[in-house]
Amino acid sequence: MTVSKMTWRPQYRSSKYRHVFGKAATKESCYDGVPITCSVQDNNFCAVNPRFLAVITECAGGGAFLVLSLHHTGKVVPTHPRVSGHKGNVLDIKWNPFNDFCIASCSEDTTVKVWEIPPHGVLINLTVPWKELQGHSRRVGLIEWHPTANNILFSTAYDYQVMIWNLDSPEQVIKNPVRTISHHTDVVLSMSFNTDGSLLATTCKDRKVRLMEPRSGNLLQEANSKTHKASKVVFLGNMKMLLTSGTSRWNERQIALWDQDDLSVPLLEENLDGSSGVLFPFYDPDTHMLYLAGKGDGNIRYYEISSEKPYIHYLTEYRSLLPQKGMGVMPKRGLDVCSCEVFRFYKLVTIKSLIEPLSMIVPRRSESYQEDIYPMTAGNRPALTAEEWLDGINKGPVLMSLKPGSQVAESHSEMKGLGNSLDSRRSQSRPGMLQLAYIQDQLQANNAKEGSGRPDDDRSRTPVSNGEDLALCSPPRTENELRLKFFKQQEEIRRLRELLNQRDVRVKQLELEINNIKNSQSQSSL
Repeated sequence: MTVSKMTWRPQYRSSKYRHVFGKAATKESCYDGVPITCSVQDNNFCAVNPRFLAVITECAGGGAFLVLSLHHTGKVVPTHPRVSGHKGNVLDIKWNPFNDFCIASCSEDTTVKVWEIPPHGVLINLTVPWKELQGHSRRVGLIEWHPTANNILFSTAYDYQVMIWNLDSPEQVIKNPVRTISHHTDVVLSMSFNTDGSLLATTCKDRKVRLMEPRSGNLLQEANSKTHKASKVVFLGNMKMLLTSGTSRWNERQIALWDQDDLSVPLLEENLDGSSGVLFPFYDPDTHMLYLAGKGDGNIRYYEISSEKPYIHYLTEYRSLLPQKGMGVMPKRGLDVCSCEVFRFYKLVTIKSLIEPLSMIVPRRSESYQEDIYPMTAGNRPALTAEEWLDGINKGPVLMSLKPGSQVAESHSEMKGLGNSLDSRRSQSRPGMLQLAYIQDQLQANNAKEGSGRPDDDRSRTPVSNGEDLALCSPPRTENELRLKFFKQQEEIRRLRELLNQRDVRVKQLELEINNIKNSQSQSSL
């Protein structure tokens, strides 16, 4: 008689991100007193990069948004200078992924404007943009930068058009877009690019999900599901899948997963709850984690995505009593890798006029750099110029490592390129650009000294703090500048302390290893 053995198999998935938890910032690390916009537009209203935090504000007569230094936490004074060049309410803002001092905004006044932010922040009101894009006939509700090509901007408005702009054009006012895409029959609700920017996915108020080639404007596929009404769409990295959030036919909030090569039927539909707020999906291609934050909710659900069934694996959720109106997301290069932070939100809490940073952390005992949760990620260097992309070239993003010490500070040549790209007459006529002119003059003086034959050794170099040359920084002249210098100094001290702690831990580890080796040698000799 043969006896068959039963094999026991665990019913759970092994995952490095099973225990990811959300950690809200302390009150001292939040931004308080921010007059967040009351607009009902379903956008994030907030944009973040490693230097600045921008948020659309409520104002009378025209539209404006605040640009705060990332370290300018605490109470924000009501008279803080703003970027206020629009004639109508600002509806969306996005930082240039390759230039931390460049931000685009769109408004109800039918225009898109691109602004240059001074290195020291906005010290006086900015009213004159670097570029103004005029082409839409109705209010512009959404803008997106191309993920790999430099100075390529997409905009969509209530005229149902998607327009592509080349900001390398010499004109200050650009009236002719590179291309206009006219496949939509209603308002476009969201746009998303794949990793190399060769495909563009959109959701529209007509319930359809469209996949198109952005450079030519050709419509590749169109999905029209009767059981799912999509409002937001996001590409899932290199998995060749799309995820949409929206509602079911019974008005329940729902997410749907689609095969990029076949949009006829969704791969998966999952109902979440019966709330009415729009679901904003955020995807991290490095960890394959999906975050769902509902407008007006206090919780954030997060999942892990796999390429095999059942595709979506629920992890857990972060819960809070404070409802969010919008969410800003920090790029990966701005995360705190010493605390194993894998994602960071900036949560807009309208009822308290508060912006609350929220870190998603992988719990690890070691304080050293964890290479397994920080793979090479998209950096801040473009893979293509605007002309190369328009000529038909596609390239993936330029990758960078997040390991401390691997990131090179801004070189003098880069700072010189930034200064030379600004016309001196424009900088004098535009408020807030005098600091850049000062830096440009200092650079020219330094170049003249170097050309006089002085040897270029380590002793002749000026010290660098927080990526800024101390010799190029003008002394603070206002209270805001003094406060900004103080916050930068505190951040530098904190960073140095963290490095010192890491080295102490490493020294202890080496001492233990030496003791273990000595003990093993003594035992072997006996």
